[in-house]
Amino acid sequence: MKARIPKNVNGGGAQNMNQMIKQAQKMQDQITELQDDIESRDFSATAGGGAVEVVLTGKKTIKSLTLKPEVVDPEDIEMLQDLIISAVNEAVNNIETTTETEMSKITGGVSLPGLF
Repeated sequence: MKARIPKNVNGGGAQNMNQMIKQAQKMQDQITELQDDIESRDFSATAGGGAVEVVLTGKKTIKSLTLKPEVVDPEDIEMLQDLIISAVNEAVNNIETTTETEMSKITGGVSLPGLF
């Protein structure tokens, strides 16, 4: 018995493959554009009720660090260190969350590890 292809199907193997390649290229272009956009943004976070503020670039480098004078206590350097670490970690988390959220809009929710 021979398999029959319905009349409205044109075999489309090459056509479907070309369409998938075009879609993949479009997605790749959108991802590159998003990466450039994220890298050009600044992300800030605070700790200690605003006593420490850090601003990171989208490339996860520190752009600025602001300390309120009252948080600088020579007798308690560890607290200041903890506040700085907390603010930096929060800013990094903001970058990663923003990236994941905006990336999922492009990929339709499919996770593509290693892109950022």
